[in-house]
Amino acid sequence: MNTNLALLLLLAPLLGFLFNIFFGKNIGKTASGVVGTLTVVLSFALTLCFFSKINIDQQPINIKVFDWIQISNFRVDFGFLLDQLSVLWLLFVTGIGSLIHLYSISYMHDDENMHKFFAYLNLFIFFMITLVVGSNLLVLFIGWEGVGLCSYLLIGFWHKNQEYNDAAKKAFIMNRIGDLGLLIGIFIIGSLFSTLDYTTLKTAIASSSNLDLSMISLAAFALFIGACGKSAQIPLYTWLPDAMAGPTPVSALIHAATMVTAGIFMITRLNFIFDLAPEVQNFIAIIGAVTSLVAATIALVQTDIKKVLAYSTVSQLGLMFLALGFGAYEVAVFHVITHAFFKACLFLGSGSVIHALHGEQDMRRMGGLKKVMGITFITFLISSLAISGIPPFSGFFSKDEILMTAYQNDIALWVIASLASLMTAFYMFRLLYLTFFNDFRGTEKQKSHLHESPTLITFPLIVLAILAAVGGLISMPTNSWLNGYLAPLFSKEAHEAHHFGTQEYTLMGIAVLGGLIGIAIAFVKYIKQKQVPAEDTEITGIAKVLYNKYYVDEIYDAIFVNSINVLSRFFRDYVETGISAFVFGLGKVTNELSYQGKRFQTGSIGFYLFVFVLGLCSIVTYLFLAQ
Repeated sequence: MNTNLALLLLLAPLLGFLFNIFFGKNIGKTASGVVGTLTVVLSFALTLCFFSKINIDQQPINIKVFDWIQISNFRVDFGFLLDQLSVLWLLFVTGIGSLIHLYSISYMHDDENMHKFFAYLNLFIFFMITLVVGSNLLVLFIGWEGVGLCSYLLIGFWHKNQEYNDAAKKAFIMNRIGDLGLLIGIFIIGSLFSTLDYTTLKTAIASSSNLDLSMISLAAFALFIGACGKSAQIPLYTWLPDAMAGPTPVSALIHAATMVTAGIFMITRLNFIFDLAPEVQNFIAIIGAVTSLVAATIALVQTDIKKVLAYSTVSQLGLMFLALGFGAYEVAVFHVITHAFFKACLFLGSGSVIHALHGEQDMRRMGGLKKVMGITFITFLISSLAISGIPPFSGFFSKDEILMTAYQNDIALWVIASLASLMTAFYMFRLLYLTFFNDFRGTEKQKSHLHESPTLITFPLIVLAILAAVGGLISMPTNSWLNGYLAPLFSKEAHEAHHFGTQEYTLMGIAVLGGLIGIAIAFVKYIKQKQVPAEDTEITGIAKVLYNKYYVDEIYDAIFVNSINVLSRFFRDYVETGISAFVFGLGKVTNELSYQGKRFQTGSIGFYLFVFVLGLCSIVTYLFLAQ
C-alpha cells in the first residue's frame, strides 16, 4: 500500500505534465490549468497521509522500487525514503505548489501557451518530489538535474524576448558548475563507502572506527559547491536575480519556496557527513553570512520590485546556510519553512501588482495602490513584517533562532547577520512604501484600470499571509514541536530549547530593535519626505556600485566569458584551420595518388601478366632470401 501511494504521489504531477503537453491545447486554457492544479493537490493530499502516519509511528518508510545498479560490491536501488525531513519538505513543496498552480490559472490566462506553462510547472513538481523522496544520492541527483532543466524552461518561457533566453541560459550554466561539485562529492562518497543510500551511509559512518576524515571533508566541500549553485550562494548567486525574467508564479514556486532550498535539503539530509567536517562547516557559515550581507546591500537600491525580492531571497538563503554551518540544521529548516510562506506571498503579491499595472515592474512608477488593492496590500504588509523579524510573525521566531545560534558560536558572524536583518527591514518597507503609499506615479491609462486582482489570485495570497503570520508556532523558543519532530534525523542532539535569561532577551530585543530601526528609516525617507528614486538622475557613489550589483557580472564576463571567447576564437582561427588543412591535405594526397595509380590501368592483358609475373618473382625471391 505504501509503495502504491508513494508512486501515486510522485507520478501524479508527471501525468499532469504528459496530459497537458499532448492534450492541453485542445481542452482549453482553464481546463489545462485545472488538470495541472488537481494533480499537485492530489500529491499534497497524499503527503498529508504520510505526514500523519509518520507523526504517529515515528518510523521512516523505506520503499525499494527495483534493483538499479550493481557493480562488484557497489549497489544502488531505486527507492523512496519517506521520513520526517522528506515529508516536511513535501508539505510545503506540494502545498505551496498547489496554491501557485491555482494562482497561475488566472495570472497566465491571457498567455497563448498556458497549457505548456502548466506542463512545465507539473514537471518541476515531479522532479522536486523525486529530489526530496529519493532514498539515495543518485535518485536525488535525478531530481536535482530535473529541477535545473525545468528552471531553464520556465525562466525562458517567454522566449521571444532574447534577454529572457539569456537569463535562462545563465541559470542553466551556473547550476551546471555547481552540479559538477555535487557529482564529485557523490563519486567520493561512493568510493569510500560503496553505497549512496542514506540509511546505509549513516549506519556505516556511525559504526566505523577508521574513517578517512580528509576525504570525507573533501566530499563535504564538493557537495557544498553543488549547494552553492542550486541555492544561490557566493560565488554562484548571480543567476537568481536574472531568473526573475520568468513569469511571477515561476519566481514564487522555484526561486522562493522550493528549488533554491534544495541545497539546504541536501546538506540537512547528509548532516552526518558534514558533522565530520568542521572546517567545511565553518566555511559554510562564513559564506552564508557574507552572502546574506552582500545580497541585502544590493537590494537596498534596486527599483524593480521582483529584483528586490530576488536579492532578498539570496540574503535569506545566506542566513539558512549560516545556521547550517553551525550545525543547527533544525534552525535552518525552520527558516526554510517560514521563508517559503512569506516569500511566496511576497512574490505572488508582486505578481498581483504587476497584473494590475499590465506588466509594470518599476516601483518608481507605482504608489498609492493600497487604496484600490486592499487585499494585496494587507497580505504584503503581513509578509513584510514577517521577513523583517517583527513579532509575533513567523519570521521573528526563525530569524531569532539563527541570530541566537550565531551569537553563541561567532560574534563577528552574528554582527554581519544582524546588519543583514536590519537592511532586510529597510528594503522591504522601502518596497512597500514605494508601491502602496503616497500618490500613484504611473500613467493615467494605468490609473484608470487599477483594480484588485481576481479571487484566484487573492485567495492564495490570503492563505500564505495567514501561514506567514502564525507559522512560527511550530517552533516556539521554549517549546519547539519542530525540533522534536526532526530529532531522529540528526547524529547530534538537536539544539535544545533556549533557557531564556538576560542574554537571550537582550539578543531578541536587539534583533527586534534592528528591524524597527530599518522600518523607521524607510518610513522617514519614503513617507515623511516622500523620496522617490529619480529615473533621469545619474546614480553616483556607493549607490551606483550597489545598483550595479558590485559589478560582479561584469567581472565574471571579463574573467571567464571573455577569456572563453578569446580561447574559442583562437581554436576557430588557428587550431581548427590547421586541423582542417591537415585533413583536407590527406584527401588531396589520396586524390593525387589515385590519379597517378589509375594510369596503370591501361586495359592491356600483356602488361597485367608482366606485373603478375614480376610480383610472383618478388615473393619467391623474398622467401628464398628469408631462409
